[in-house]
Amino acid sequence: MPTQHRWSAAAARRAIDHYGAEGISEELALRTYSARLLGADPDLVLHGGGNTSVKTSVCGLLGETIPVLRVKGSGWDLATIEPPGHPAVRLEPLQQLRGLDALSDEAMVAAQRQNLIDPKAPNPSVEALLHAFLPHTFIDHTHAIALLALADQPNAAELCQEVYGDRVALVPYVMPGFALAKAAAEAYEAAAAGGAEIEGLVLLQHGLFSFGATAEQSYDRMIRLVQAAEELLSQAERRILPAAVPSRPTPASALLPVLRGLLHRAAGPEAAPGRWLLDCRSSAPALELVNDQRLSRWASCGVATPDHVIRTKAGPLVLPAAPPAPNPVASLDSDGPDTGSDSPSLAAWSLAAAEALEVYIQAYRAYFERQDQRLGGGRTRLDSLPRLIAIPGLGLVGIGRSSAEAAVAADIGEVWARTLLAAEALGRFAPVGEDDTFEMEYWSLEQAKLGKGSEPALARQVVVVTGGGGAIGAATARAFAAQGAELAVLDRDGPAALAVAASCGPRALGLACDLTDPDQVNAALASICARFGGLDVVVSNAGAAWTGAIAELAAAELRASFELNFFAHQTVAQAAVAIFRAQGFGGQLLFNVSKQALNPGANFGAYGIAKAALLALMRQYALEGGGEGIRANAINADRIRSGLLDDAMIQARATARGVSTATYMAGNLLGQEVAASDVAEAFVALAALARTTGAVLTVDGGNVAAMVR
Repeated sequence: MPTQHRWSAAAARRAIDHYGAEGISEELALRTYSARLLGADPDLVLHGGGNTSVKTSVCGLLGETIPVLRVKGSGWDLATIEPPGHPAVRLEPLQQLRGLDALSDEAMVAAQRQNLIDPKAPNPSVEALLHAFLPHTFIDHTHAIALLALADQPNAAELCQEVYGDRVALVPYVMPGFALAKAAAEAYEAAAAGGAEIEGLVLLQHGLFSFGATAEQSYDRMIRLVQAAEELLSQAERRILPAAVPSRPTPASALLPVLRGLLHRAAGPEAAPGRWLLDCRSSAPALELVNDQRLSRWASCGVATPDHVIRTKAGPLVLPAAPPAPNPVASLDSDGPDTGSDSPSLAAWSLAAAEALEVYIQAYRAYFERQDQRLGGGRTRLDSLPRLIAIPGLGLVGIGRSSAEAAVAADIGEVWARTLLAAEALGRFAPVGEDDTFEMEYWSLEQAKLGKGSEPALARQVVVVTGGGGAIGAATARAFAAQGAELAVLDRDGPAALAVAASCGPRALGLACDLTDPDQVNAALASICARFGGLDVVVSNAGAAWTGAIAELAAAELRASFELNFFAHQTVAQAAVAIFRAQGFGGQLLFNVSKQALNPGANFGAYGIAKAALLALMRQYALEGGGEGIRANAINADRIRSGLLDDAMIQARATARGVSTATYMAGNLLGQEVAASDVAEAFVALAALARTTGAVLTVDGGNVAAMVR
């Protein structure tokens, strides 16, 4: 579908009114509005890419008028940018820099920061000088897919002349910074000297600039320039050379945990702790690319635009085609969930994939040594693992330290696929070469975009919480999320699971799941593996209490209690252990066994007996899983306000004892009520105890009868 022109006079007016109420000028309001229009279209920019500016003025401390350039600041994304995302920089000092013959990156950044009106504002874009050196009021810059398919051609200049005539000026590839700013200004002035009205700049092998006297004019030119490129591409005929792939390949849910394990073992000390999040894309462009016989050649071509190298490295790791999926009929005879991890074809694939990964790592190290030596040495090599993997039959897999980072790599991978396929249909995909790619990858100003802060305690950990819609489950999910974990929330109440997941962050997954149905459990864990690449921690928390004297309890009620309070936990644990084994680096099972497992109460036999069995189950997993690094521990909690112990039950128990509800809830050695958040903190603490297994942690404020020892 052609790029859509989304400018709306009514929406622009609303932006002016909305921001005007906050004291924002009309120019900056429209700059924000049109920047967000560009950022909302992934065919134009992705994840912090591109930049925009407006030349305007501010009032100084003495009442003087100061001409400024408001240009996108570091850390802002065009899709969500707000007025502070275009910090004001004094324009005239920036323009005076053009008189220099050269300017180092460090001096450029310092000059830009020294001229910020607000010294606390973010760093201006590394392309701020390019915006400053051009005369136009509004300037937009994108990495549009269609434009890159033209700009990454060996004969890009001729194609651009055919498509645009004298509407644009061409700028040969120059790395962003001072040199590019001067080259762009000179190219514009040379083209404009001929009398034509220049609408934009095509930066070969890089991207597109448009400009105008108004925000609408600059935006309109950007869209029309992109549409012109799309029109040419629509006339090109794609050639398909299909490779041999299984008609029914092993699904991502089974393949990704194996791949996650391979990455973990290959990471070594340079990428500790070595757990990675994965994001698999099986879109039509991704499959068209990975299922083509030319995949290996394409993978070595390079990135669509140099900005992408910090997210995906220079190219993807190409693995063998996904093995055929296990026979679904044969899997019905197995005792546990079918992960495919014991399939002979998957085992052979894993060995071949490990070899390919090692070749990639060695090639990356050789690339670094070669390029570092060319530039005089002294650089510190980044980790050698890929950030994008191409698997015929499956698609493209993004890799990251978080699910968000993996999604960014996957998004850019899909853009790379679309750009490459369009470019190959038109002619030949020929982006920047190895030298320029390396210089961008190891450019300090690009690496600064990624951030180097310390990771949260549970970063890279995928955690599933069952019964996540209830009080304890919700508190536990949020507690793990606060420590950086990736969350999946399961609950029989689907909307409740979704609501809790939403409170854990935009990447958390909420799923409706009846844990007493093994098929639903296996489907839920498969969804988790497909979403995150694997699993690290299970908080097996779901439960409900059946009441009644044990001698009078109907057998059906006792069985129902065991189905949820014991067998459902076993079903989840068994499926999780299969994933842990596929990954090959252990995992954690955390059970909520309740006080009833140790200190049974009258008329709670159906619940307490099942919980006692659950405690034994935890110990059995600790016993049998320790050699594989699989830990199992439990929480023994009591008197927690929840769906099980609701206000009515609390009132009834307090009344029966002749005390207030507050006194009843604080009826422990500490004399304090224990909350769901206390249980959540205990689960998180157990998850962090790397050398503890088979333990029961009591969270009840002190109850002698429920003490383990």
